[in-house]
Amino acid sequence: MPKPIDLYFWPTPNGWKATIALEEMALPYTLHLVDIGAGDQFKPAFLEISPNNRMPAIVDHDGPDGAPISIFESGAILQYLARKTGKFYGETRRDQISVDQWLMWQMGGLGPMAGQAHHFLKYAPAMDPPNDLPYAKDRYRNETARLYGVLDRQLALHEFVAGDFYSIADMSIWGWASLWEGQQQTLDDKPHLARWLKVMTARPGVQRGRAVAAEKRGDFRKDSAAQSVLFERKS
Repeated sequence: MPKPIDLYFWPTPNGWKATIALEEMALPYTLHLVDIGAGDQFKPAFLEISPNNRMPAIVDHDGPDGAPISIFESGAILQYLARKTGKFYGETRRDQISVDQWLMWQMGGLGPMAGQAHHFLKYAPAMDPPNDLPYAKDRYRNETARLYGVLDRQLALHEFVAGDFYSIADMSIWGWASLWEGQQQTLDDKPHLARWLKVMTARPGVQRGRAVAAEKRGDFRKDSAAQSVLFERKS
């Protein structure tokens, strides 16, 4: 019997991508918590797996050639797991191209922009001294809104993001989109996004993935030591 996949994880939107995929694909995994507020992501053992000091990361002991393989970057993990299992990547090459497009859209667009919106709207004003920057707040709030408009128009045409099939593209986007209120967004003018969020949130695999180590999810606005690790460390 293959060994469980080692998952290096903390409960964030990027971390949820991996837990949701593993749960949806029914792949056994061993959880290793990477406390990003305490600086676990900078430990040498973790950097051997994830040299960019970001989680999630995985080690699959049953790699493509039967040897262990480590993978960092959440989008690459999703692609690897989808190819490994043959699940949630569509049925045709055209499907896979569509999945890849929307996965890259999340990795290069929604994730970074929503992440910056969270930072400048929630965390920067709570730092000591406060960094309440109206330009940055408006910039990332507005760009996140634009991206949600793009997503809403796509979902007006299809049940799911990449087409009329559930895929790793949906898994990659849901975590960030589920936090729309913290990004100071509205769904009043985005009915298709609102519909998709309800469908996604009702999926048992999404619920199980979101629940992993949920008790560890904290509010860094109240933790100055964690802020120093997350927002000021340069290495």
